[in-house]
Amino acid sequence: MKNIGAIRLLLIANFISGIAQGISMISIPAYFARTNQSNWFNIAYAVITCVSLFWSLYGGTLIDKYNRKNIFLALNIFNGLAIGSIAYLEGMNLGDTNYWAAAVFALTFWNYNLHYPCFYAFMQEITEKENYNKIASYIEVQSQLASALAGAGAALLLGGGITTSFLVLKIEPWSLAQIFALDACTYFVALFIIYIIRFVPIAERKEEVGSVGERLKVGYQHLKDRPYIFLFGVVTHAVFVVVLLHVFNLAPLYVAQHLEAPSQVFAISEVFYATGAIIAGLAIHKIFGGTTFVKAIIIMMAVTVLELIGLISSAEVWVFYAVSLLLGITNAGIRVIRVSYLFQVLPNQVMGRANSIFFLTNVMARIIFLTLFSLAFFHQSGNVIYAFLILSIFIFVCLLILMFFYTKIALNKEPNEA
Repeated sequence: MKNIGAIRLLLIANFISGIAQGISMISIPAYFARTNQSNWFNIAYAVITCVSLFWSLYGGTLIDKYNRKNIFLALNIFNGLAIGSIAYLEGMNLGDTNYWAAAVFALTFWNYNLHYPCFYAFMQEITEKENYNKIASYIEVQSQLASALAGAGAALLLGGGITTSFLVLKIEPWSLAQIFALDACTYFVALFIIYIIRFVPIAERKEEVGSVGERLKVGYQHLKDRPYIFLFGVVTHAVFVVVLLHVFNLAPLYVAQHLEAPSQVFAISEVFYATGAIIAGLAIHKIFGGTTFVKAIIIMMAVTVLELIGLISSAEVWVFYAVSLLLGITNAGIRVIRVSYLFQVLPNQVMGRANSIFFLTNVMARIIFLTLFSLAFFHQSGNVIYAFLILSIFIFVCLLILMFFYTKIALNKEPNEA
């Protein structure tokens, strides 16, 4: 790879900041679940998600217009300063913890809206086409390894240690302020790493002109002219939608009310999830070698439906861990194949805008579900399982859509194997 040094540094920077971000994003829902304020957090999460509708679309135009390295530098400076300030204010007991926690969640969530489309577009820009599958796997393994360490870190810091049959480790539990301070520091570490990146663009990009609306229209028109690529990009986000709702909204409530277990169980489940995702990142192309990408995704979506049924029908912690592991495999497996495909069929010139449009549909689906799951019914003891029933039906419907348009998507002129 011509830019292997730049690719390694970008992955390292993403890995370091991803661990601390993950700890924060696990700790915040766990905090609200522990203080019996899940409904308050659900409303805040819905508002944060609504704002991202506009921010993600605008972000896509920035990604395709400006130097992507500079976008990363700006993001890290802003978030490092903002979250560092919140950590200080929370540590000094200045203000309401609920609002500071929601603010850090919002900043991190909105950072994701710009960070990941930019990350994928930047990776595509500096990678040769024949290495797209390899890079998609690298991205997923790095991301999920960071998630695994984040889950372990959250379990350690929130629970004051980890106790298993082979390991007993005790520490003083960390406060949210300390966790936020750690999060802020990693932004500055990532800032330095990204600053020293040097690369030679592989994909050609022409200078973008026109207003934000005009630039956004270019991305929309590109997908409108390729309806089955658009359909694929939207429908294959279904499991990712469910995973985000599961991690940030439903799992803490499921652990607290259905399993009646401590918040540490939720944090540990993230380690199982990330372990499954790492397995998928390393092996998914081998597992489904020779299988069309659409068929591979259909199989993994069907397995995900069964996983959710497992959560509904059981109240055992070990089943929750097993489903978390399998959910990591299916979600990450779909993501690897999906990214490999989109790298092949979308030009780098519109990659940021196309991903933003796909993300917009993702956000809209989450807003609908978040609004529904904010009803008091789902927060009564045990009723969270009905949310998983609804989500399993959602994935099944998307699976049927993929099956219905299987031939037209699979016969697209670009790649036809996972």
